[in-house]
Amino acid sequence: MAFLRSALPEDYLDAIRGKTLTLRPPTVADYSAWAELRALSRAHLTPWEPAWSRDDLSRQMYRRRLRAYAKDVRDDFGYSYFISDAAHDTLLGGITLSNVRRGSAQTAALGYWIGKPYAGQGCMTEAVQTLLPFAFRTLRLHRLEAACMPANAASIRVLERSGFEREGLARSYLKINGRWEDHFLFAALAPDTGPQTPMQAAKVVRR
Repeated sequence: MAFLRSALPEDYLDAIRGKTLTLRPPTVADYSAWAELRALSRAHLTPWEPAWSRDDLSRQMYRRRLRAYAKDVRDDFGYSYFISDAAHDTLLGGITLSNVRRGSAQTAALGYWIGKPYAGQGCMTEAVQTLLPFAFRTLRLHRLEAACMPANAASIRVLERSGFEREGLARSYLKINGRWEDHFLFAALAPDTGPQTPMQAAKVVRR
């Protein structure tokens, strides 16, 4: 068993509820909504993501993603969620904790995307702040890391509003849309025990 691991695979099946959003594991039934939103948002997303494959939006590729997500959870390596509107369960985007490192590190990488129709409405800030208690309390992580291209002002605002601090610049850090791009490196640390903040108030609920 991974050192200091606290979350079991069944914990991943729980939805995480924020103020207006819900984070829930992707399912086979989400394929159509996911493919439609990604296709609609392609021009909005591709400047900030690795190059899409030709079959990126196919049902077969989606099922491969689900199998990869399930394996990551079993191995305590990653946790992927869809972001949905709590009132209507409308798919808005996705958020992921990946590359979980245990032992002396207790660290993971944060990644996310938001559909074009929902950008600039504060959804991603709420989603990040909703996920943080799960990362720090349930998974018992000590540190979350995030990388952001300097030109992505919207993502930088999300991280800064969520308590992440900029730690430096990594040159040619990730290959984005076919080009090696510099990235600002951000990190957030588990809060000390004390008065609860709004970030810590999100609840994990059974679906």
